[in-house]
Amino acid sequence: MSKEIKTIGVLTSGGDAPGMNAAIRAVVRKSLTNGMKVKGIKRGYLGLLSEDIVDMEAHSVSDIIHTGGTILGTARCPEFHEDETQQKAADICHAHGIDGVVVIGGDGSYRGALGLAKHGINTIGVPGTIDLDIACTEYTIGFDTAINTAMEAIDKVRDTSSSHERCSIIEVMGRNAGYIALWTGVSNGAEDILLPEKYNFDEQALINNIVRSRKKGKKHHIVVNAEGIGHSTSMAKRIEAATGIETRATILGYLQRGGHPTCKDRFYASIMGAYAADLLSQGKSNRVVAYKNGKFVDFDMEEALNMTKGIDEYQYDVCRNLSR
Repeated sequence: MSKEIKTIGVLTSGGDAPGMNAAIRAVVRKSLTNGMKVKGIKRGYLGLLSEDIVDMEAHSVSDIIHTGGTILGTARCPEFHEDETQQKAADICHAHGIDGVVVIGGDGSYRGALGLAKHGINTIGVPGTIDLDIACTEYTIGFDTAINTAMEAIDKVRDTSSSHERCSIIEVMGRNAGYIALWTGVSNGAEDILLPEKYNFDEQALINNIVRSRKKGKKHHIVVNAEGIGHSTSMAKRIEAATGIETRATILGYLQRGGHPTCKDRFYASIMGAYAADLLSQGKSNRVVAYKNGKFVDFDMEEALNMTKGIDEYQYDVCRNLSR
């Protein structure tokens, strides 16, 4: 029989992402509608271990859907990988009457959720990461806002790059995944797009392409470089030395994590948060909410963590063809 869930906790873990507040709001209000009590766990697993836990009502999440970041805060907690720490966290949940937890974060956060489940706490994962690197889902909360923020920034860099006839290397986030670089590179008409999944570190080929573009009369050359490759500043120095073309590196960094979430991020996060609350109200555990083939669905958490995905070959082919 499914375990009856009377009180749930909700936390955000790992890197923050625009739209997390929309997901928190949906979890809280849908859970209350389903007759469950809700407690907010601040600063992720670190806050759980320090019992930084507050009661949440409908008014607790008023006027947050449009805000970036997370009202619950987030933090890294490496020690949560240890079984003893997970047991302590589960004991704290029991002490506070928490039967289930919604974890909004990435795959590292899900591994912590599995640990809680192992010790008797029902857990549901909601994909919150700008990196789009969770294999079971075609959408992750924050990605749409991040790529739009990066796209606008790259447009601005292009303007000054043209004025000074420079080569600009613009580094975007994504950890070891190249989705932000792929999307922004194509959308910004970058001359080169470097993806961790595809880059062969042949810098001479990159230099040759920059020289060819200049000979064709191009006044700028935009290189979108993924965080998983990195080293943009040293790369810029080498390119300038090899080509004689003034080259500058711009690292967008945490700019991409902030700002008001887009309509898409607010909507998808709201549906996913509500879906997670419904799964807990049904007594479900070890599930990850996902968006797949146009529908909101859920997967077994362990199965989801074992899935892999890479850059779509056709999209990559288009990326290379359009950048010539």
